[in-house]
Amino acid sequence: MSNTTLTQLQEGLTTAYIDGTAAANLAYKPAFVSNNPEEGKKVISVIEDELMKCDQFQISVAFITMGGITPLLQTLKELEKRQIPGQILTTNYLNFSEPRALKKLQELSNVTLKMYDVDRADQGFHTKGYIFKKEEIYRIIIGSSNITSAALTKNKEWNTKIVSTEQGEIAMEIVKEFYQLWDSKYALFYDDFYENYKQKYEIIKKQREIAKRDEISSTEKYKLEPNSMQVGFITNLRRIVDAGENRALLISATGTGKTYASAFAMRELGFKRVLFLVHRSTLAKQALTSFRKVFEDKKSMGIVGAGYSDYDADYIFAMVETLHKEDNLRKFAPEEFDCIVLDEAHHSPANTYQKVMEYFKPKLFLGMTATPDKRDDGEASKNVYELFHYQIAYEIRLQQAMEEDLLCPFHYFGISDISVVTDEQMKARNISEEDFGKLTSDERVRHVIEQAKYYGYSGERVKGLIFCSRNRECEELSAKFNALGYRTIALSGDNKDKEREKAFERLAMNEEDATDEMQPLDYIFSVDILNEGVDIVEVNQVIMLRPTQSPIVFIQQLGRGLRKAENKEYVVILDFIGNYNNNFMIPVALSGDRTYNADTIRKYVISGNNTIPGASTVHFDEIAKEKIFNSIDKIKGMRSIIKESYISLKNRIGRTPLLFDFYEQGEIDPLVIIREYKTYWQFLEAVEKGKYFSKLTDHEKLILDYLSKTILSGVRPSELFLLQKLLTKKTFSVNEVQKELKRLLDYNITDLEMRESVKILQGCFTSKDEEYQKYKTIEIMDYDEKQGVRCFASYANCLLDNEFNTQVKDIINVGLARYRDKYAHGKVEQTPFVLYEKYSRRDVSLLMNCGKDMSSTMYGMSRIGDDVFIFITYHKEEAEEGKNYADGKPDYADAFEDNLIFKWDSQIGKDNSSPYMQKVLTAPRKHLLVKKSDAESSFYYMGQFDIIESVDSQKEDNSGKMKPIAKVTMKMHHPVREDLLRYLQSNISKENKAV
Repeated sequence: MSNTTLTQLQEGLTTAYIDGTAAANLAYKPAFVSNNPEEGKKVISVIEDELMKCDQFQISVAFITMGGITPLLQTLKELEKRQIPGQILTTNYLNFSEPRALKKLQELSNVTLKMYDVDRADQGFHTKGYIFKKEEIYRIIIGSSNITSAALTKNKEWNTKIVSTEQGEIAMEIVKEFYQLWDSKYALFYDDFYENYKQKYEIIKKQREIAKRDEISSTEKYKLEPNSMQVGFITNLRRIVDAGENRALLISATGTGKTYASAFAMRELGFKRVLFLVHRSTLAKQALTSFRKVFEDKKSMGIVGAGYSDYDADYIFAMVETLHKEDNLRKFAPEEFDCIVLDEAHHSPANTYQKVMEYFKPKLFLGMTATPDKRDDGEASKNVYELFHYQIAYEIRLQQAMEEDLLCPFHYFGISDISVVTDEQMKARNISEEDFGKLTSDERVRHVIEQAKYYGYSGERVKGLIFCSRNRECEELSAKFNALGYRTIALSGDNKDKEREKAFERLAMNEEDATDEMQPLDYIFSVDILNEGVDIVEVNQVIMLRPTQSPIVFIQQLGRGLRKAENKEYVVILDFIGNYNNNFMIPVALSGDRTYNADTIRKYVISGNNTIPGASTVHFDEIAKEKIFNSIDKIKGMRSIIKESYISLKNRIGRTPLLFDFYEQGEIDPLVIIREYKTYWQFLEAVEKGKYFSKLTDHEKLILDYLSKTILSGVRPSELFLLQKLLTKKTFSVNEVQKELKRLLDYNITDLEMRESVKILQGCFTSKDEEYQKYKTIEIMDYDEKQGVRCFASYANCLLDNEFNTQVKDIINVGLARYRDKYAHGKVEQTPFVLYEKYSRRDVSLLMNCGKDMSSTMYGMSRIGDDVFIFITYHKEEAEEGKNYADGKPDYADAFEDNLIFKWDSQIGKDNSSPYMQKVLTAPRKHLLVKKSDAESSFYYMGQFDIIESVDSQKEDNSGKMKPIAKVTMKMHHPVREDLLRYLQSNISKENKAV
């Protein structure tokens, strides 16, 4: 064993058990392993990481279920491909382990499975241990977690991870104990235990189901009670009604129980006559069934439309297409109903709904939708929020619904599609026969079926939905699935309601209920008719074979599987990811993050599995990951996305939004808007064509342009605070600024920073002279140490203009909010930098008080006073043929060896004796900033480092000549965060680059 490894082990032990502030390589540090998604911690993530790094593994757990195995399947498949050997020991204790899960593990060619027979051994078996070996090092997790969904993702679990050499006493004892159990006469191989165990498991399971059915028949109605969303909604709705409002909107994620919520509300508010308006007959029947469970026979209920005409019922469930006709409306008095419920209320701006709403005068119009921002025709004027008077009774989106356990957990797998059709080709109205052939090829069908069988489903049989890009594709794929023995059907808008309803029943039914006339379906293929208004609660697998159109549509389709149902522990989502421009929308949809900040999206692809609430998990295979990163790097149509976000936000708040509204409401990141439009007034002119004309003077526009690109990011508060002071005072002292910044933001501003901040607000923070000549006229403030800060009269006059004043305040509010949220905490080692936050070269110039923007000269290395900054692009551009590297971008061997050690090559032609390297070697403080590729404009601040070795070497330049360089080994002061290291090291495959 090398001295380096021993040193790293000792440092890890020191950090874990003696001094938590000491730096250590995370790979060698013992750790506490638990579930805490808010802090990005899940037991499953640690186990997956260790599996991916090990040379061999042993697992000993009492229980194994499909819910525990399913989220590990992608990792286990990769280990099988690499033939990493594994031994898994479980038990027949309580007959809890699921035979399907055991069979799935046995099918892996690299895994040997045994079951310890506790009945014959006559002793309990409660071990929960995971042993991973890499070379001579063991990493062992021992604690409370079995391989079950809850244990690996959401339960309160306590585990400890130890790190040891193979000669370490504890590791030796644990491994010895494992092999004693493994070699015991009570530990049976799969072929020796499986059939008997499965038979016993099935008998016991049937007995439990019989007992459960007897219990359900008498307690189902008793157990029907509102969930947390429904209780909160009813409470808020009562307040709205009591305040005299006659309209309200419920915004609730698919599957959270909107229909039951409205039924409970009608009952609690005592409404005698209710109209429930839908746009499909299927929805009317489903809603009536739910209401009957709540009201039993206390209200008469009936349907209007689709051949029904129960106009006299107390509670009427009506199709809008039927009811909006004049003759049918006249059958009721305008005040006939106490409440009118509009299901799928995002359709309510349509003419048919409007005719109904204009005729009736109920005490309350209640709208319900999961997608209030979805507009069928894309018209900005169709404002659902306005229609319901901005009275939101309750709002719960997907992430919160998962946190509150209102939905069935899902296991999402992003899998690389083998079809090479682009989204433009796929969306083409007249797709070529060649491209259509690729979409429906036998090879693609085999690939999809292979993955669907491998990742499986929860329950006795698959009940799946498959979303395609066009109806013809649905029909062809359905035919090919059927030819292979599956039972499938393709549905489109051409199918009548009765045909659809029969298909839904066939998908939902159990195998034992089959008749000659009614056979179960395995899958329904469709394009978009299943996106909303379909409640097949039994769906346990959703397959996506099309590009993501939008986050809203993605969540609608994923949501088809999120309703809870008996004997359904989870739903499997298989998303086949091609080379599509819109791939970036997948992490946007899954995370619920609407900022479209590229760094936030990238982070979710890497660590979304750690942060997703509840028992749900998110996985992307490596090729799919890179396809998404590729899409993030080249996000197309950003202006359309910004406009859509603006319209939704404007509709929601009922006025023209400010930049701060975008930030506060979690909509598009203000920096993204400014990057696209330079200033917010320019954006408003572009998006409100003909309706908004800026009355700002050219001088005011110049000031806003400068402030937007210089201080909006909020990397420090000084300039923002000075501007804020000028809004109310035209002169103030330095002492006043220092005291208030300390009191309000706990920020210490030095005299140097004070002077530099004023210079920045005088237009000096530019990189070129022509830029300085342009901005030096902004004249905001002046400063001297005796008289303090003074506002220029010209700027004071600008502030008298209401529009200018509002936009300056808006920039200040966004900047200060960003500072508080991102940069106020976590600064390290008396620097102005927060570990792992992103900074541009321009930001570094500002924070280091350079006096001007030095970014144009900050390439590779920059020495500023006592500080040296190393800027690294982790993945370099590929060279043209015949060259060693891309011109101006040599392929330096810059890479992290592990969490602590970074290897860096100096510039070609610069060895240790060069002035260039002397600047690096002699700097008292050395900082490393890294970005993954040139697609990113800013760098992650990785912290300070020490140089532990720098040796002279040589490197060939593009002319074929050997030139001197220095090869430097750095040791970071802080171990690099695992998720960030994984992101930087994930490589862009050549296959993906060729696309």
